[in-house]
Amino acid sequence: MKIKLKSNFIYKYLKYIYFYGLFLLDWFKFKQIKNSRFAVRWSERYPQLYDKTANTDFDRHYIYHPAWAARIIREINPIEHVDISSTLNFCAMLSAFVPVKFYDYRPAKINLSGLQSEAGNLLSLPFTDNSINSLSCMHTVEHIGLGRYGDSIDSDGDLKAISELKRVLAFGGNLLFVVPVGKPRIQFNAHRIYSYDMILEYFKDFKLKEFSLIQEKGEMGIIKNATKEMADQENYACGCFWFTK
Repeated sequence: MKIKLKSNFIYKYLKYIYFYGLFLLDWFKFKQIKNSRFAVRWSERYPQLYDKTANTDFDRHYIYHPAWAARIIREINPIEHVDISSTLNFCAMLSAFVPVKFYDYRPAKINLSGLQSEAGNLLSLPFTDNSINSLSCMHTVEHIGLGRYGDSIDSDGDLKAISELKRVLAFGGNLLFVVPVGKPRIQFNAHRIYSYDMILEYFKDFKLKEFSLIQEKGEMGIIKNATKEMADQENYACGCFWFTK
């Protein structure tokens, strides 16, 4: 283990030296250009060393799953949408087209038309039974009960959160539910990873309208109507479940 940690440190250090050298070459090249619009001062340098890539890097989970959800919400076309602690970027963009109410254990102080941000505990949602027609909770439940975000330690926190989502969804309503899928395990205190069968069991009284998969690796984007076998082959993929009640 010590040898591996040492080799990783050496690799990162050498990588830093290499890219900082490229930064210095660019600095001196740019400094030689006559530029009357901006003063180029060494004291104001702000090195960005690792962006010289052939392609734009992105997080597969967090680019594709909001894109998946946005397309479904466009299809549903609800009068209003309620989101529980999904990525705030998704809610901000969606609010340009659909009024969105965003609830989080740590409420966001955001000022944007069409978006309402409130405090909400996923273990005790501030809604009556069967009251929400369009609901999403994406890449959230896997964290509940691990203490990562200041919430209480609870080994069944995720199951209690799922029960709350099921309670508040209206009959005939739509729930967009996203969690990591693959080989089931817990990586404390980051997240849990579920099997496809586990999620289907937790929502056995709901109808699965669509399951889409975002693979951990590869060039495929959103695999619509993916199979259980595809999910079971993954280690840390993103499972996108569209349930109705």
